[in-house]
Amino acid sequence: MVVSVLEEMRIRALGVIDDAVVELAPGFTAVTGETGAGKTMVVTSLGLLLGGRADAALVRVGAKSAVVEGRIAVTPGAPAARRAEDAGAELDEGALLISRTISAEGRSRAHVGGRSVPVGLLAELSDDLVAVHGQTDQQGLLRAARQREALDRYAGEAVAAPLAAYSEAYRRLRTVAAELTELTTRARERAQEADLLRFGIQEVEAAEPQPGEDAELAAEAERLRHAEALASAATAAHGALAGDPADPEGVDAGTLVAGAHRALEGVRSHDPALAALAERLGEVHILLSDVAGELAGYADNLDADPLRLAAVEERRAALGQLTRKYGEDITAVLEWAEHSGQRLAELEGDDERIGELEAERATLRGELATLARTLTEARADAAKRFADAVTGELSELAMPHARVSFELKHTEDPDGLESDGRTLAFGPHGTDEVELLLTPHPGAQPRPIAKGASGGELSRVMLAVEVVFAGSDPVPTYLFDEVDAGVGGKAAVEVGRRLARLARSAQVVVVTHLPQVAAFADRHLVVEKTDDGSVTRSGVQAMEGEDRVRELSRMLAGQEDSQLARAHAEELLEAARAST
Repeated sequence: MVVSVLEEMRIRALGVIDDAVVELAPGFTAVTGETGAGKTMVVTSLGLLLGGRADAALVRVGAKSAVVEGRIAVTPGAPAARRAEDAGAELDEGALLISRTISAEGRSRAHVGGRSVPVGLLAELSDDLVAVHGQTDQQGLLRAARQREALDRYAGEAVAAPLAAYSEAYRRLRTVAAELTELTTRARERAQEADLLRFGIQEVEAAEPQPGEDAELAAEAERLRHAEALASAATAAHGALAGDPADPEGVDAGTLVAGAHRALEGVRSHDPALAALAERLGEVHILLSDVAGELAGYADNLDADPLRLAAVEERRAALGQLTRKYGEDITAVLEWAEHSGQRLAELEGDDERIGELEAERATLRGELATLARTLTEARADAAKRFADAVTGELSELAMPHARVSFELKHTEDPDGLESDGRTLAFGPHGTDEVELLLTPHPGAQPRPIAKGASGGELSRVMLAVEVVFAGSDPVPTYLFDEVDAGVGGKAAVEVGRRLARLARSAQVVVVTHLPQVAAFADRHLVVEKTDDGSVTRSGVQAMEGEDRVRELSRMLAGQEDSQLARAHAEELLEAARAST
């Protein structure tokens, strides 16, 4: 089911294009035109919409900026729609509006669904929207990683399920290995840390400090150092409040306050205000008596023992040793000791932890070895089916004697996974190294397609691969540029037929110079330049009926009005309709 369709692109000030609208449709669309008319700008424009590299040289001379806008109909809930909405974009009646602007200075801006977004988001969306194949894009098929991805994609669930389990186990193995490395390579450092912690904890435990003890001792030391002065002051204060027994004639504050209170007591009933004052004087007398009593007790209990002062200072010195090393006060020292005890327990448990990790590592390696063998078997089975299907397609693309095959290679590694008596190197995708081989003719040795295929052959291999893929995992839209390079005659007809077949399950847009390919299109667009060499808004025309016959005639013979070319064009159209 097609989940997106590229409906329209508007291109302004890009290369030779001044202002043009390319209206597309589901099915197979062919884009043709004279050499230099700007056909490849269609591919370039779509590449920009999909996050391709911006180049100031693309901006039309004299313009401040180039702008490409695209409208892509997407099914609600499709991955691309969800990703765009997560970025704040809004759908416009079920369509995603994408725009890319390139300034003449080379600056680039992107918008999706009315929201300014990083250009990288366009590249993320492209994975779910469009597969672009040009002469440069085909180079991706030459990379081993892409070939493995292609095979895994074709194999489907047979590879996907074990690969998911393998990937999870592989990630866990890396985590376990990293922790083991940390524990073993830093063993000396961790032992030194444990020794220091152990010494500090023992030092604290030996002192047996109590919370707040340092503050209490500081206060006691201050009191002991000034015991005589404190006792003298307390005695004098007591005498002033309660009288001095050695001076019976002396007047003290308590006696004076008591006398004042008695003076008011006799008349308090005559005036409430005076009664209130008498009440307050009674309270003062009680308070003075209490303070005098506490002063007497303070003076009697004050300890001026020099031995106690020496003991206090000695204890403070011991606690000071701890606060200088482990915390600003005894409370902080006790907290340090608690945390250090926990850390020491961790360090002392390293040997046990190393044993646990080594056991888990062995288990994980066993699981990975089993899953890797499952992956190899599934890939081998899919490789044969995939290669046979692509070979069948190539036989119809004027490569009747060519054969495609996959080679699954393995590298010996003493630190690898055990498999059937061998120890194989492994990575995040298993132990298999996948390589796509091409045998161009009988008697030739299979060679990597990078070395065994010409440009035209590589184009046909790519097309054959996509046709085979279309039955299992279709991409919504394919854009082919020069897929017919180096192809002609019957091979060109078969290329067109295969593109038409691919268009049954996906939208296919092809920039081509071959009439045999264009004849198979459901929609035929022609890029035309004006007299001043630019492509204007009206310069991309949909060809139908007689106009399409005339364009095919031009492509066949360079003569739009040639009766022979017209007859051949009509024959091509009729043959294409009959075969599809």
